[in-house]
Amino acid sequence: MKRLLLPLFALSLGCASQGTFDALKAEQEKTQQELEARNATVRDFEQKTAKLEKDLAAEKRRAQDLEDTLADERRRSQDLSERIARLEKDLATQLKDRSTLEASVNDMTLALAELQRRKEQAEARIAEYRSLLAKFKSLIDAGKLKVKIVDGRMVVVLATDVLFSSGSASLSRDGKAAIAEVAQLLASIPERTFQVEGHTDNVPISTAQYPSNWELAAARAITVLKTMVEAGMPANRISAASFADSRPAASNDTPEGRAQNRRIEITIVPDLSALPGFDELQRVENGAM
Repeated sequence: MKRLLLPLFALSLGCASQGTFDALKAEQEKTQQELEARNATVRDFEQKTAKLEKDLAAEKRRAQDLEDTLADERRRSQDLSERIARLEKDLATQLKDRSTLEASVNDMTLALAELQRRKEQAEARIAEYRSLLAKFKSLIDAGKLKVKIVDGRMVVVLATDVLFSSGSASLSRDGKAAIAEVAQLLASIPERTFQVEGHTDNVPISTAQYPSNWELAAARAITVLKTMVEAGMPANRISAASFADSRPAASNDTPEGRAQNRRIEITIVPDLSALPGFDELQRVENGAM
C-alpha cells in the first residue's frame, strides 16, 4: 500500500501545499501501522486456533478410547438382554403345557432370574466404570494416570517413571501427592477392596537391596500401599503384589514399550460373592464344617 500511495504524493506535490502533503503522509503511516497491527492480530489468532485444534484432536482421541470401552460393555449388556428376551419367549411357549413341562418351567425361571441378575451386574459395572472415570477425570486429563478394563477388572494405571527414580522404591514428592489423591478417591468407593500391583520391564536388576525385578516391583507396590494407608485408605481394604516383568502391557523391544511396562496398577478387586456358583460353594463349605 505504501508503494501505491507514494507515487500519488509525488504527483500532487506541484499543486498541494506542504501541510496537505504532511497530512496525507501521516495518514499513510497511520494506515500502514493499523495494517501491521491487524496482520499481527491475524497471526496470533491463527496460532491460537492451531493450538486449540490440536488440543481438540487429542481430547477427541481420549473420548474415542473411552467410548470404545463403554461400547464393549454396552454390547455385553445387549447380548444379555437378547438372551433374556429369547428365554422369556421360550418360557411363554413352555407354559402352554404345564402337565409335561413343569420342571422345565422351573429351570427356565431360574435361568431367567440368573440372566437378569447378570444383566443388572453388567449395568452396575458400566455405572461404576463411568463413576470411576468421573472421579479421576482431572488426573486423567493431566496425564498422571489411566483407567482401563483388564481381564474384566477396573484398573488404575500409574507410570513408575513419574513415581520413582530408576532402580528405586522411594516415591518422589509429586509421586506421593498423586498417590495420596488416588487413595482418597478410591477410599470413597464403598465396599470395595484394592490390590496394588508392581510391574517392571524386562531389564534385569541385581543389587544388594533388590536382587531381581521381583523385589523391586514388590518394594514399589508396598511403598504405594503404605502411602495410600497414610492418606486415609483403610488397611483392611488394600493389599500388594509383585509381578516383575511377567505381565508386560507392551513389547519390551522398544524404549516406549519398556516405559509402558514400568507401572503401578491399582486393581479394584471384584466382589466374589456376585460370581455364579458362590452360594453353592458357601453351602458346600458349611456342610463340610
